Parts: sequence; structure tokens; C-alpha cells
Amino acid sequence: MKSIITNFKTQALEDTKFVHPVKITYEQDGVKKSWEAVKSFDSVAVLLYHEKKDAFLLVKQFRPPVYLNDKSKAFTYELCAGIVDKDKDLEVIVKEEIDEECGYDVPLKNIERVTSFYTNVGVSGGCQSLYFALIDDSMKTHNGGGIHDEQIETIFIPFNEFKKFIYDETKAKTPGLMFSFYWFLDKKRKEYKEKS
Repeated sequence: MKSIITNFKTQALEDTKFVHPVKITYEQDGVKKSWEAVKSFDSVAVLLYHEKKDAFLLVKQFRPPVYLNDKSKAFTYELCAGIVDKDKDLEVIVKEEIDEECGYDVPLKNIERVTSFYTNVGVSGGCQSLYFALIDDSMKTHNGGGIHDEQIETIFIPFNEFKKFIYDETKAKTPGLMFSFYWFLDKKRKEYKEKS
């Protein structure tokens, strides 16, 4: 995926849609304190594993906040994910995100909850619920890529390359992605190895 980034600027955020900057004041052990934060949506993410390819399916996309802090990182490698901005079961949102971003129609019964954790705890503190799903070619319905003006590329990381990938600092990755690989190694790898 190649993109040419031009006219990259920052400006004051006034009319917000997804994040809301706030100043928090409070007392801790009798000491008055303040904190700057961003109120945002919670999210879901899913580790997708293609058994026949023995590979994880990730998404690759341009993330302006990462680029703002490090111009050498034009793209991030992430789990398929999305914000929880709909009044639906989390598994349904996961299913929709897999379809939109990756082009796979995964049955709800195949979407397994792993755990949840809090991300960016110093700024937004949003809760991300992590899931796992097995995919195969019979579920592929289109090329993915996201909706509207999203530019998402899908990429397979072979299982035998995931450790090298994790420690490759030239590629921007999220902690949830790295955690999910080790969860798979701990909880699922033996099961799929025994099948083959």
C-alpha cells in the first residue's frame, strides 16, 4: 500500500464527532489535581486466523495520530477493529467489522470472546473487547478495504513469522495485536497443530 501524505496540519478541535477533549479536576488523598483527557467510544477488535494458510489476517492503514508523532510510520498494522457506536451486541459489531474491513462473512457462532482491556489509559481510557475468529476461503465475499473513504489493506502474517513481526520496530503495531498473538500461542496453537 502506497499513499502520498500532503498538507498535514494540526488545528484546534472544536466541533467533535468521535472524541471529546475534557479537563478533569478531582481530589486524591486531599490533594487537588487536574488531568486532560479525551472521552471516546469503547471498541472491539478481533484476531482472525486462517487455518489453511496458518496465518493471521491483519489490517494495514494510515493513522494520522501515529504519523503526527512519528513521520517514519506512515501505516499501522492492526487487528480488525471498530468503535462501539451502535446499540448492538458486541459480537454483531465484530461480525460487521470483519465484513467491512476484511471481506469475510463469519458466522456469529464462530466469534469467540477472549477478554477486555483498557487502551491509552493516560488519555482516553477506552475499553476494548477482544475476540477471536477462525476464517477460511468459503467465508470470503469481497476484498474488504473498509467503507466510505477508509483505505484499509488486508495482510496475512504467517504464524511462523509472527515473533519476528512483533519485534520489527519499523512497523507500527498496537499492544492488543501483540497480546492477541501470544494469547493464540498459549490457548489455541496446540489445538490447531493437532488437527493438521
